Amino acid sequence: MMDEYRIEKDSLGEVRVPAGAYWGAQTQRAIHNFPITGLRPYPAFVWSMTLIKRAAAEVNNDLGLFTAKEAAGRTITGDEMAAAIMQAGDEILAGGYADQFVVDPIQAGAGTSHNMNINEVMANRANEILGFGLGEKGKPVNPNDHVNMAQSTNDTIPTAIRLGALWRLDELLTAVEVLADALQGKSVEFDRIVKSGRTHLQDATPLTLGQEFSGWVSQLDDDIERLEGVLPKLYEIAAGGTAVGTGLNTHPEFAGRVAANIAAQTSLPFASAPNKFAALAAHDALVMASGALKTLACSLMKIANDIRWLASGPRCGLGEILLPENEPGSSIMPGKVNPTQCEAMTMVCVQVMGNDVAVGFAGSQGNFELNVFKPVIIFNVLNSARLLAGACRSFERHLVRGMQANTRRIGEHLANSLMLVTALSPRIGYDRAAEVAHKAHSEGVSLREAAVALGYVTPEEYDATVRPGEMLGP
Repeated sequence: MMDEYRIEKDSLGEVRVPAGAYWGAQTQRAIHNFPITGLRPYPAFVWSMTLIKRAAAEVNNDLGLFTAKEAAGRTITGDEMAAAIMQAGDEILAGGYADQFVVDPIQAGAGTSHNMNINEVMANRANEILGFGLGEKGKPVNPNDHVNMAQSTNDTIPTAIRLGALWRLDELLTAVEVLADALQGKSVEFDRIVKSGRTHLQDATPLTLGQEFSGWVSQLDDDIERLEGVLPKLYEIAAGGTAVGTGLNTHPEFAGRVAANIAAQTSLPFASAPNKFAALAAHDALVMASGALKTLACSLMKIANDIRWLASGPRCGLGEILLPENEPGSSIMPGKVNPTQCEAMTMVCVQVMGNDVAVGFAGSQGNFELNVFKPVIIFNVLNSARLLAGACRSFERHLVRGMQANTRRIGEHLANSLMLVTALSPRIGYDRAAEVAHKAHSEGVSLREAAVALGYVTPEEYDATVRPGEMLGP
């Protein structure tokens, strides 16, 4: 119920809108028709849409397409209307009016409600700049005719998807690079700590803790390369394609000019998509980007799981690394501390993998000249990038920085590893080496004792052959 409201109109009739709201009739209808997630658009998406509207106003005015309009006994020039729209855009880009973008991320119409929410807010703010009240009749700036000039939901939303994704990917790349650098620092720090390897969750031949960490660093380096690899196609934007890709109702120079304007505003190499039909009807570049996010999630899942396995215990697990004690781990077991950063990271990874399924399916749903699943694509891509960036920052700050090696426990495990017997294989053969390992395990004696008891080597020969620090490379 709205105690104070004004009446706004759209093509379907009159709508009650809260008196102080900058949005209009179509946004209000969307609020009523799509109460689905209870969420609002991501700031990255609002920023992207606003940037496009600002660029379009500047380009259309430069092309002479804004004409003077009579309103309330005044003549408002085209330059004045364009300047007001651009100022409204600048204010939103600076963080203003964030509470005015209210439509649910999940909606119909390929994002028409998103588009009109932006159009209406910018139009009303532009009119306010020109001296007109929110509820005043005859306001000069129209959300469709002016803010949405030379645009359609069908080309604006896919353009915004790319801008928003690139913003979040830039943030994510920084977070992953910082995490990779932190793990690399630990790899160097732990380079001389020889430990037992593990394959199939069973004892394996030795390596250093630094070598183990280096594998994780390499995974993240590859993920960075994959994320950077999806960027070029995201720079190709659909703006100027309007309804079906033909560019109807645009100036012939609009598409190229608006891409150049956005490139100048962002200092990124945006260009007009060479084929607007594909840009509107298919979103393969976003599917690929989501795939790179999913691959990063797979890497982070392995890293987080490896770390919590290595830190398991503290007395009844592996206990080879010590994690920062960030918070109590149990409401019933006193003194318990859990690997909470690992758990948070793995939950994020599960969510990102699920998001990718949604993006992939949505990306397959283009029909003829339009894919109407744009809102769910951008919602999940931005969600994945935001979650991964936040998780990487937290993981680096609250876990990796304070991680330590438990050299005593590592030494105990190394000394007990049956797979050190692998060093004997070239000397006594695989079958005899296996016999030594089985004897040591079944009788609870050391490999040295078993090998000597079987008469396959002397104590001196064993000591000269089985040297874990020399089993770390070819």
